[in-house]
Amino acid sequence: MNYVTRRQLSRRTLLRGCGTAISLPWLDAMLPAFAGNDTSVPPARLAVVYVPNGVVMEEWSPDGVGTEFSCGRILQPLEGFRNDLTIISGLVNNAPSLVRGGGHAKASGSFLSGAPPKFTAGADVHAGVTFDQIAAARWAAETPVASLQLGCEDSRMAGDCDSGSSCAYTNSLSWKDAETPLMVEVNPRSVFEQLFGSSDPALSPADRAKRRLYRRSILDATQDQARSLAGTLGSADRRRLDQYLTAIREVEQRIDTAEQDNQVPPMDKPAGIPLAFRDYVKLMFDLQVVAFQSDLSRVSTTMLGREGSVRTYPEINVPDPHHPLTHHRGHPDFIEKVTRINCYHTELFSYFLQQLQSTPDGPGSLLDHSLILYGSALSDGNSHSSVNLPLLIAGKAGGVRGGRHLIVEPQPVANLFVELLNRVGLATDNFGDSTGRLNVSPS
Repeated sequence: MNYVTRRQLSRRTLLRGCGTAISLPWLDAMLPAFAGNDTSVPPARLAVVYVPNGVVMEEWSPDGVGTEFSCGRILQPLEGFRNDLTIISGLVNNAPSLVRGGGHAKASGSFLSGAPPKFTAGADVHAGVTFDQIAAARWAAETPVASLQLGCEDSRMAGDCDSGSSCAYTNSLSWKDAETPLMVEVNPRSVFEQLFGSSDPALSPADRAKRRLYRRSILDATQDQARSLAGTLGSADRRRLDQYLTAIREVEQRIDTAEQDNQVPPMDKPAGIPLAFRDYVKLMFDLQVVAFQSDLSRVSTTMLGREGSVRTYPEINVPDPHHPLTHHRGHPDFIEKVTRINCYHTELFSYFLQQLQSTPDGPGSLLDHSLILYGSALSDGNSHSSVNLPLLIAGKAGGVRGGRHLIVEPQPVANLFVELLNRVGLATDNFGDSTGRLNVSPS
């Protein structure tokens, strides 16, 4: 292990064992090591949480502007984080109007890039690099995992998923470049192994298989080093280290439980995916929290569902498939069911914010040092509108103040992406079809 004294603990200290390496969370003992670089504040993190098929805007839009606003029904589950939220009304994605194709594919395929996707159902997809991947590329040398692309619904990348448009447009958000959509990872076990898998390239496939077979916890493999490190730390750091390692163990145990549950017929989900959607989403959020806490990655995108999703939600008394409900044609019963789904999604998002808020990160919490974009590439799913998108920013990285509802003049959503990149310390003048930089913390 590469620490020497309490005052010189490196941010890149690793606990190693059995082909496993665990990065550490931000500890007070690391601050002197950063003093010479004048970086006593933890790094910023950037995330996107995406909901498909638009929302019921009448139930989303806050009443009031600035600091004097009240949350609508859909945003009510986030009321406890009011001071950490910046809700933005008026942004537009112009790219879908420039191309042919299905409304869902055009919207999600252009959402984070501002670039119109090529109309094709073949392998010759073309859109644009997304703003999260701009951040991932610039931070790539500083984190083991450049970015996480997560999803909570099985998704394929080939074939026609929307009126002659490739599934790559509906089933992925992040694009590394104009020709390379990044497939979402839907299996928590795979995400866990991506974060905490073998750090030893010499480890044989047989050894890796044996480790999986015996389900040996990564913490069991590193516990001796963890105890040794704890003995060099102050009481506050010992608590942080214990909380961090406990969180990893709990996530690993929940994945193990999901794998065991799915061994019992009938098995309708891959091993590692919890049967209950609520448990599934929470597990994926917790994996992101651990990744951010340990600085394994600073960038993530999460699709709670693919665009055009037909997931049903019997747990909230919505047994009907999501997408057809959004084409409600004004039917009040359909609108009510879509609203319930929208509220359910923000309720699950509130769990993510709670986990970030309760996780210490230097002089503050992970939420203090993050910016999380939540929303959809569609406003009204009934008409496939990409005008006045339902969007909010959670977190306070880069001096974002929160506690505000901003109503802005219609402008490209890419203006917001320019702002977010600059707020997390990545100087950017323009991006996609941006026309400027949107100030999310006006005086």
